[in-house]
Amino acid sequence: MKKGQVYEGIIEKVEFPNKGIVPVPEEDRNVIVKNGIPGQKIRFCVNKFRKGQAEGRLLEVLEKSPLETREPVCGLFPACGGCMYQTMAYEEQILMKTRQVKEIMDAAVEGDYVFEGVRKSPKEFAYRNKMEFSFGDEYKDGPLSLGLHKKGSTYDVLTASDCKLVHEDLTKILMCVLNHFKDLGASYYKKMQHVGYLRHLLLRRGDVTGEILVNLVTTTQEEHEMQPLVEKLLSLSLEGKIVGILHILNDSWSDVVQSDETRVLYGQDYYYEKLLGMDFKITPFSFFQPNTKGAEVLYQIVRDYIGDIRDLTVFDLFSGTGTIGQVLAPVAKKVIGVEIVEEAVEAAKENAVHNGLSNCEFIAGDVFKVLDEIEEKPDVIVLDPPRDGIHPKALPKILDYGVDRIVYISCKVTSLARDLEMMQARGYKVEKCVAVDQFAGTVHVETIALLQKSK
Repeated sequence: MKKGQVYEGIIEKVEFPNKGIVPVPEEDRNVIVKNGIPGQKIRFCVNKFRKGQAEGRLLEVLEKSPLETREPVCGLFPACGGCMYQTMAYEEQILMKTRQVKEIMDAAVEGDYVFEGVRKSPKEFAYRNKMEFSFGDEYKDGPLSLGLHKKGSTYDVLTASDCKLVHEDLTKILMCVLNHFKDLGASYYKKMQHVGYLRHLLLRRGDVTGEILVNLVTTTQEEHEMQPLVEKLLSLSLEGKIVGILHILNDSWSDVVQSDETRVLYGQDYYYEKLLGMDFKITPFSFFQPNTKGAEVLYQIVRDYIGDIRDLTVFDLFSGTGTIGQVLAPVAKKVIGVEIVEEAVEAAKENAVHNGLSNCEFIAGDVFKVLDEIEEKPDVIVLDPPRDGIHPKALPKILDYGVDRIVYISCKVTSLARDLEMMQARGYKVEKCVAVDQFAGTVHVETIALLQKSK
């Protein structure tokens, strides 16, 4: 088997998060091919070898999978890399993710534990309260586009004119912004040459409140009068309400949504969302679970897993806007949250006051450093780290507290599995685990594990 060779085969299974296993009998080996569905017959090209494992690029789906029992709901499917599994029945998606998570956890967990499966998202479509859209072109030197990257491409951008992951309010806003800048002939930022103006459109919408925050991200390489765009956006017929329009200037070379300067063009630089009866103020870059209804399922599980904490101090590490900490605060002695994003911490503090919680404290800083400065000791710890898990230098400090219970929430189960190795070596046992399909239709899933300190 060599690079460049083309084969046909059937995807036997898909391993987390997106690794299709395709047997190639004539070569007596398997090839990993991403972006497929179990049971599809595909044509693929071998494009790399990693640690002896062959990897291929999907060229064409020759025959549908027997699991594909639905028609696509989006006009961009299957070219768009957003929701991979929309042609599979939702029950089949849940079964596949259940197998994926259980397989990884079974391999990582020492001894017996209870696996409670994957809970469904309360909403299969239009569940995302946040979406980052990119400016670009659908093909080289083509017309301006605004949407999501083409599957397997870091350059081609498909206009998300009917994306079913978000509320149609956000689709209307996207098309309004795109048509406005098309008419102006504005350029988009080219990542390799570092030239151009339009970078991203970051949209956030409260699923419960309907409040919308519009964030246009550009470089400073062009000048455009923004008031006409503001007027167009405010004249849209929406189910929700735009409460803020921001112009975020970003001249960094890397392709990341960040702010060198933020200008408020209209309204305010935040919006409110409700979750489990509480109000949460959310700013452009602060972390908040992207599926509000799914987050309620998730946090109810966390509350159940953590048990009776009436006289206990809880550390909520990687706390974002303080959602988990504030959900736990009414039944805890005290909650201390630590989060590296300062604006998220400020929002968390305001949220706690707004929700009438006096036993919450939120600290801005890196968990690795902040733990040295906190005098209190936790009785219970909740971890909700970024996608890549906990920094290997921070995890030993967390484990040094020797608390009886740890609840670990992970949006990448392989990162959780890696961190479990050290946690189990330090005397923690996985009691039970469950996943929540926060990202219906996509390759991702949220996993929660309860760990108990061995006596």
